[in-house]
Amino acid sequence: MTSYFKSFIFLSSIFCVVSCKSQTIIVDTQEKNSLIINDTTFVNLKEYSQDFEYDMKYATDDNFLKAKVYDCAECFLRLKTVKGLLKANAKFAQKGYKIKIYDCYRPLDIQKKMWEIVPNPKYVANPAKGSIHNRGGAVDISLVTLQGEAVDMGTDFDFFGIEASHNYTNVSYEVKLNRKLLKSTMIKSGFNSFDSEWWHYNLKSGINDKVSNSKWDCK
Repeated sequence: MTSYFKSFIFLSSIFCVVSCKSQTIIVDTQEKNSLIINDTTFVNLKEYSQDFEYDMKYATDDNFLKAKVYDCAECFLRLKTVKGLLKANAKFAQKGYKIKIYDCYRPLDIQKKMWEIVPNPKYVANPAKGSIHNRGGAVDISLVTLQGEAVDMGTDFDFFGIEASHNYTNVSYEVKLNRKLLKSTMIKSGFNSFDSEWWHYNLKSGINDKVSNSKWDCK
């Protein structure tokens, strides 16, 4: 009887170990699945990669508005836009470059603030209609080397002259190559360029998303 009881305890222990391990795996899988988020969810780019450089112009007064309109410098985008940027940045890295970020998702309230300062659709999208920045599908970017050195794009960011256009040809051969590299890589990664601004790129599917006024907490 004692021998039978010991055998029962031993077998029960084995069953418990196997069962507990199985339950742990199931819980881990459930936890991972719970982290799967929709492609249209807003996320912070920094939480997905540390391989970008940032110069968030509208979180300072170093911009054409001459005013700080963001409370803090963060780059939030819809997840699908982040995925496109990650793909592009990996391609740039293979050639010795990385993306420099100037602006990302822009809440509608910020768009309204910009419109109050410069109510001109040539420079600022009318908030009554909204822009792809307000949809989380647009980025303003440039390139730097992997060591952080600037890459010549011919004009500063937010220079609203003809010289900033992709179609403007009276620039140096180096600038032509740099703009071509930026444009071709971004297009291959799912973005469209904006002819008059070498820095502006829209995720091709971003136009289908709704204008948003979601905001992030500044830490």
